[in-house]
Amino acid sequence: MIFSFRVAQISVADLARRRETDDDFLMMDVREAFELQMVKLDDDRVRCIPLSELARKGTDALPEDLQGKDKEIIVFCHHGSRSEQVAAWLDQQGWHNVFNLEGGIDAYAAFVEPELGRY
Repeated sequence: MIFSFRVAQISVADLARRRETDDDFLMMDVREAFELQMVKLDDDRVRCIPLSELARKGTDALPEDLQGKDKEIIVFCHHGSRSEQVAAWLDQQGWHNVFNLEGGIDAYAAFVEPELGRY
């Protein structure tokens, strides 16, 4: 079974360029704490909010800087499936400037920053 959430996507190459040239966006890592211990993107724009916490608290789990529904947010997880679900959910809640990172942090590590490592 294939689900399509019809969420805007951003490639790992585009994210790499944006990280070098643009400060006006935030990233939302929805992986669980144990995953962050294996690979973590070191960037002040990353907010770590596990999917399990979002499931429990809903939008109350979002820190203040993600509460603005006009803020550009790039959501990622390990391979891009969970983050795509979260991006679709945020869109349903009224955030319309949300993008899913294609391939997740695994693709980012494989094609942009191999020194991050993979799991």
